Amino acid sequence: MPEQRPNGNASGGSAYTINLNTFSGRLQALYEHWRENKETYWGSSDVLAVATPPLSDDLRYLKSSALNIWLLGYEFPETIMVFREKHIHFICSQKKAEVLRVIKKAAALEDIEVDIRVKLKNDDGSSQMELVFQEIRSDSTDTPTVGHIAREAPEGKLLEIWSDKLKGSGLKLIDISNGLSQLFAVKDKNEILCIKKAAYLTASAMKNFVVPKVEKVIDEERKVTHATLMEETERAIQDPLKIGAKLKADNVDICYPPIFQSGGKFDLRPSAVSSDDDLYYDSASVIICAIGSRYNSYCSNVARTYLIDSDTVQSRAYEVLLKAHEAAILALKPGNRVSAVYEAAVAAVDKDTPELAPKLTKSAGTGIGLEFRESGLSLNAKNDRVLKAGMVFNVSLGFQNLESNTSSSKSHNFSLLLADTVIVMDNGREVATSACSKSIKDIAYSFKEDEEEIPKVKRESIAKDVFSKATLRSDNGEISKEELRKQHQAELARQKNEETARRLAGVGYGAGDGRAAVKTTSDLIAYKSVNELPLPRDMMIQVDQRNEAILLPIYGSMVPFHVATVKTVSSQQDTNRNCYVRIIFNVPGTPFTPHDANSLKNQGAIYLKEVSFRSKDPRHISEVVQLIKTLRRNVMARESERAERATLVTQEKLVLAGNKFKPIRLHDLWIRPGFGGRARKLSGSLEAHMNGFRYSTSKADQRVDIMYGNIKHALFQPAEKEMITLVHFHLHHHIMVGNKKTKDVQFYVEVMEMVQNIGAGKRSAYDPDEIEEEQRERDRKNKMNMEFQNFVNRVNDLWGQPQFKGHELEFDQPLRELGFYGVPYKASAFIVPTSSCLVELVETPFLVISLSDIEIVNLERVGLAQKNFDMAIVFKDFKRDVMRIDSIPSSSLDGIKEWLDTTDIKYYESRLNLNWRPILKTITDDPQQFIEEGGWEFLNLEATDSDSDNSAESDQGYEPSDAEPKSESEDDDSDSDALVESEDEEDSEQDSEEEKGKTWEELEREASNADREKVNESDSEDERRRRKMKAFGKSRAGPSSAASKRSKFRILVSIQRMKQRF
Repeated sequence: MPEQRPNGNASGGSAYTINLNTFSGRLQALYEHWRENKETYWGSSDVLAVATPPLSDDLRYLKSSALNIWLLGYEFPETIMVFREKHIHFICSQKKAEVLRVIKKAAALEDIEVDIRVKLKNDDGSSQMELVFQEIRSDSTDTPTVGHIAREAPEGKLLEIWSDKLKGSGLKLIDISNGLSQLFAVKDKNEILCIKKAAYLTASAMKNFVVPKVEKVIDEERKVTHATLMEETERAIQDPLKIGAKLKADNVDICYPPIFQSGGKFDLRPSAVSSDDDLYYDSASVIICAIGSRYNSYCSNVARTYLIDSDTVQSRAYEVLLKAHEAAILALKPGNRVSAVYEAAVAAVDKDTPELAPKLTKSAGTGIGLEFRESGLSLNAKNDRVLKAGMVFNVSLGFQNLESNTSSSKSHNFSLLLADTVIVMDNGREVATSACSKSIKDIAYSFKEDEEEIPKVKRESIAKDVFSKATLRSDNGEISKEELRKQHQAELARQKNEETARRLAGVGYGAGDGRAAVKTTSDLIAYKSVNELPLPRDMMIQVDQRNEAILLPIYGSMVPFHVATVKTVSSQQDTNRNCYVRIIFNVPGTPFTPHDANSLKNQGAIYLKEVSFRSKDPRHISEVVQLIKTLRRNVMARESERAERATLVTQEKLVLAGNKFKPIRLHDLWIRPGFGGRARKLSGSLEAHMNGFRYSTSKADQRVDIMYGNIKHALFQPAEKEMITLVHFHLHHHIMVGNKKTKDVQFYVEVMEMVQNIGAGKRSAYDPDEIEEEQRERDRKNKMNMEFQNFVNRVNDLWGQPQFKGHELEFDQPLRELGFYGVPYKASAFIVPTSSCLVELVETPFLVISLSDIEIVNLERVGLAQKNFDMAIVFKDFKRDVMRIDSIPSSSLDGIKEWLDTTDIKYYESRLNLNWRPILKTITDDPQQFIEEGGWEFLNLEATDSDSDNSAESDQGYEPSDAEPKSESEDDDSDSDALVESEDEEDSEQDSEEEKGKTWEELEREASNADREKVNESDSEDERRRRKMKAFGKSRAGPSSAASKRSKFRILVSIQRMKQRF
């Protein structure tokens, strides 16, 4: 019977089904490829004959099996397929024939006839084979050419007989392996989806099983063999739910037995095996882990190298390998030749460490799909095939037989290996296994007690590390730590630029005006027909509240208008006791009017903009205006709420705990944002159920459900210096709380009175009542903190159960030691980091910034004379506005820089505030130039203050010197020097002309210049930089300037700085 899981929609009377749509599309693709490339790839074959061998317990990759799965969705063992120009012949058993019968109609739509010949149980199939050979010979008077897979040896009685008859038939035989490889090279969307699922499984196995397993073995100093790790990893892959992958176990398998290597014995070939030696993890050891898994027979692969207390040789070699691997991945784009991928890797190695080039593997990987190694798609220097969108590669690169500085035989010789599954997309590439990190900070481990360890970002470690660095300093230690921080920031800058380049290459940016679309006027229907209009009483303004319309008397007729079309309504009275009512409507094209789709459809339509009426009855006019305003306010509030609810993501329903376990409760809580309304606010209870939280009060309509799957950050902040204890949930998608749409929901309790009576007179500090009251407040605060802590601990235990592993939830707690004051919105607040975000949870609006969403941080207005500075947070989504935190005390600068560095966030410093909107717009408009100009390095102070790309040389040109000025030169520095010198000459000429007599304007200008010079005497560096920027502006304005064209990003920053300085 056929193997693999069913994936179709047509059944042949058994449990196996064939997807007829997929079969039809791929059958057409097979014949088109065969006809168009018959001489090039298919050896001019007139007939294709593919024989699939019996099943085997060994892991193997056969093109015959791949063709079965690609075309039919299953592997049909002991089956022969023969493709002719208008016919397909199958020779198979009775059960397989029943499954295959359903494809006859689908093939007929492609004008191809399917002939299924059944081989009986006691028959060897010879008679059926002879009939097929007769059909082949009847197609042509010449001897037909039969294409077959020459490299696959016949297995089983049926295939051996077929092979003998084929060789003795007198037909011309040709190998078609190359044609099949070409056919499988470009994957369709269903194949890409299978590969992505396989890659997700592979990355999850490495991230959630292998890494924690190896860490635990090393931490506990246990002896575990490579073979044992291999077996445990294989079992984990075959049970996806245990590693956080929600895939069916029946659909997954391994590509090869997982590979674990250490102790100086390394083999970087995919055929390597895990030995029975113990895992070696002493100082300067290297551990290589490689995993491959399949989903619906489609393969993926990932390999990582882990360094234990590495020396400088090992660390440097890994950094070079990482650069080469990233360069190879970036070269995978449509239109490039396959050889360019390996050449990019070699160039990256030659640039930094040419002595390592001979140690580099001879290829950068192979194509991957139904076969683990697709022939014809090897990423080597000789392959001239052109890359196309839909191709998938296992980008595998390594260094072999390197030597470290250690004397131990098990760590002296080492190798390095990195591999990822990469999909070539229309606009770049996608690393399908990117969830498994390969950055140096995540693969390098330090267990030496006498050295400072750089652990993963955990709450306790961050607090301890940063606090100690900020408070326990010495002169010598400060220099070394600053140097370490600079080195780490330089590495982060490289990684960030590469990450941004990959993201910009794969993301399109759309343009928009930022104005929200509103409900079109065609949707606002007051009356469907004239018959629904109310009977006119008098020719006077009427308000129809039931149909939400106003009826206005215009030229003797009552004309209805939906109240939502009204922009404003007002009334006034003149001296003659005449009352006027003025109604202004929403008209397309006027300022502050939202877009209306009908304004584009009906561009030739005439709109009524304004209408006024006069009346002698002021009471009636006042009543009409009040009715219109009330009705309009109610309708707009309803439509606004409806529009907000329309954008909400549909959530799953809450599953109550029931009898499975008692729900975890926290009583007497208040909620923010509140439910609204004028009724008295009520406290409620928060309960943890099977798949989410429920908050409810005594009122049935006051209820909020928060699903676990919608929680992005769960935060617990006990009351220390605050007056409330709280739990806070920051969500992935908005939910409605009352009539408000929000991503942040908070539940809190007051631990002391918010308002105190200060008019009761002065009380003594030793007053027993005062002391007793303070003690009660402390006891209440401790009690509330303990109740919340117990609730959080019990929920964490619940989330630790296997069914919740996929959510990766855990309550996080702010680190007060790292907190700082700043102004995120309108008022100053105490902002506190956690292990995963930056928060301010006491004042509203709340501030919750995920660290994973941050691209870079720019610290602005940083200077020695400044008491405060600002923080600009740029997000990875460039369409999102930059978040600013203003007026941060300069005393917090060092601690913030240490925290950012510890959490691997790249930061820059600038002396002025930047206008980020044009900068981000420039990046999104031309991402390629942004990448070519060095990415975020335009924010570097040294680079932006210079007058050309060569900042060092430019700065030297402005240093005071007694030497003679250099002759004219074509480089930018000489030009800028000449410009500055010309300014000095102009100044001297003006001084000589002053004797001739000056006007009042000239004298006033002279006095202001003298004052400015006195102010700037103490800051000669700033003056020089200012003159450089003035010279740069003149060089750009002059038509004969030889200054080179600067990058858009540096120009933007320079212009902004010049505006603020001058």
